[in-house]
Order: sequence, then structure tokens, then C-alpha cells
Amino acid sequence: MNLANFFLQSFRIVLLPVALIYGGIIHLRNYFFDKQWLTSAYFNFPIICVGNLSVGGTGKSPMIEFLIRRLAHKYPVAVLSRGYKRKTKGYLMANEQTTAIEIGDEPMQFFQKFPTVPVAVGEERVVAIPQILHDRPDTRIILLDDAFQHRSIQPGFSILLTEAADLFTRDFYLPTGNLRDQKSSYKRADIIVVTKCPENLSAEAAAKIKNEMNPLPHQKVLFSKIVYGKPYHFLDKQISRTLSAYTDVLLVTGIANFEPLKKMLTEQAHGYDQLSYGDHHIFTIDDVEELHHRYQKLTGKDKMILTTEKDAVRLIKFKEALKSLPIFVIPIEHEILFNEEEVLMRSIERFVEHFDFPQQQTIQS
Repeated sequence: MNLANFFLQSFRIVLLPVALIYGGIIHLRNYFFDKQWLTSAYFNFPIICVGNLSVGGTGKSPMIEFLIRRLAHKYPVAVLSRGYKRKTKGYLMANEQTTAIEIGDEPMQFFQKFPTVPVAVGEERVVAIPQILHDRPDTRIILLDDAFQHRSIQPGFSILLTEAADLFTRDFYLPTGNLRDQKSSYKRADIIVVTKCPENLSAEAAAKIKNEMNPLPHQKVLFSKIVYGKPYHFLDKQISRTLSAYTDVLLVTGIANFEPLKKMLTEQAHGYDQLSYGDHHIFTIDDVEELHHRYQKLTGKDKMILTTEKDAVRLIKFKEALKSLPIFVIPIEHEILFNEEEVLMRSIERFVEHFDFPQQQTIQS
């Protein structure tokens, strides 16, 4: 038995009264929005929201990247995020001098991977959207990152993510569970994507999950799995490396859910040690020293440090102190199962094409 996990779960159960109060507040807030006593802004413009009902890693960032890859060749796309844990306030558009401290790790990751795509942050999305359109008037789609529960904006199209191993239907309010919104809020989604599914998910198992969620007639339920790319060097993406049965790995993570990574390493590497920090952890020089120390303790000739793309943008400020270490970054992507990617993309394109933009404003492929 994992005693730490046992005590954590026990503590969360003790906090059930707090969870009930939190749930009541969320219910009341949604009721006010539903009755229009609190108002939502609607923009006559293609705004696509990606989010979830819970805290933790359901794969929102990989889904934003998935959409950028499949839409940006046809439409000028921009991304708007809150910029969680950044050290700045207000609206900011990323540029070549921007750091993760200024805009947050996930927006920084988007900008580094897609430098031609405008990436902005702003706590007040109602204010930030017009500013994006002012700064980049050619924009034809705005992707809202992690905004499903932020009802001050009514997006035209919403994609709700829920993890296969932690479905929102089986969850409870914070802090006893992981829910930050009520379960019935799923009805606001246009597409529900069950993420991090097992590779061998059967059609029968998928049907059971779909029935459990009880989607509305217009809602589509899709399933996706994580696909890991080849690890690339922390400081030079042209250098890559393959994991093997002889590789010993030091896994460095500051993310909400690292279990899929650990499972992958169990299957593909000889062994691994782990330095685990809280989600969006801001690395310090003490962390860097510990990283050096733990790497030296790894046995075997074929050893490496592996981290996530989100962690890499927070580690880059220590590149001089880390340049002697073999640090590699592992990219991840969503892959839609059952050959239904086209279902998602057709739904999005029908939504976008509903808006009357001049023909020359789309990017011709």
C-alpha cells in the first residue's frame, strides 16, 4: 500500500464539507449565468474553447497544438490563455524576447513550437479578445486555452476533455475530488474528447463510457490516446535520441499528471528515477543542483535526463548550468481513435465557415 497516497485520500475525504460548500457556490454561479443574471459576452467571431471540468492534466495543451496543426494551414489562428503562474498582469502578446515567467509555461510552449501563430495571455478574456483582433486583424480563429469554466465569454464552439482514467462522471468537487465545475456543465460542450485512452480500447468499452456520460443528441463523443514523439535535445532540437531497454532515465516533471510518462518509461527504458515537482513549478538553482546530483547517481553507460515540453520552457533560464547534461524533451500529441479525427475537423470547419469572412482572408493550401 502507498501510505502517502492513503493519507492524502483520507485527508481529502475529511474535507468533504468544504467540497460541498464549494460545489454549492459553483452551482449558484452557473445558475446565475443560466438565468442571465450574470452575463456572458458573445463575439460574432469564431472562438473555440478547449477545457475540462476538473483540475489536472487531461491534455489541454496537446489539444490546442493538435488544433493549430490542423487549422493554421487554412485559417489565420491565434491562441489566448490566462498564463497561469506568470509574474505579469494584463494583456501580453508573445514575441522573440518573451519568457515563460512573463506569459506562463504553456503559452511559451505554444509560441516556441508555432512562432508564426499569435499567442497572447490575459486574465480578462473579454478584454483580451478585442486586443488580439486589434493587434492581428487578419486573425480568423481564436483558440481559448483552458476556458471552459470561465463563463464571462460564450464561445461559439467548445471542446471538453475528460481523462479515461478519471472521467468527470465519477469525480467530486474540490478538495475531496478534482472537479472545479458541476458535472452537468458538460452539456455546454459541442465535442467531448475522452483522452489518454489505452491503446487497445475496444469499441464496446468506448460505448460504455459514452453511455455513462449520456451526451445530448447534438454532442459528439470522441476518444484519443497519447502518442509520444522522439525525445529531442533540450538545447538543440536537431539532436534526438531513442529510448531503449538499456537506457536509464532521470525523469524531471512539474506537471499535474505524469503517470502516462512513467508507464511509457516502464515499457521502453531499462529503469528510471524521478524528480517530481508541483504543476507549473518554477525551477530554482537548488533544483538544478539536485538535478545534477541525481543524474550522477544513475547507473549504466546509457543514461539521460527526460523532461516535458512544458517543463523545458521553465528550465531554459538555467541553460548555462545545464548544458553539460544530456537533457532531452519528449513531445506528446493526441491521436483520435477509431478513425474519427475527420469527425472533429468537419464539425470545427462547419462552425468556422458559418462566419462570413472575405475569401482572401483564409490561407489557401
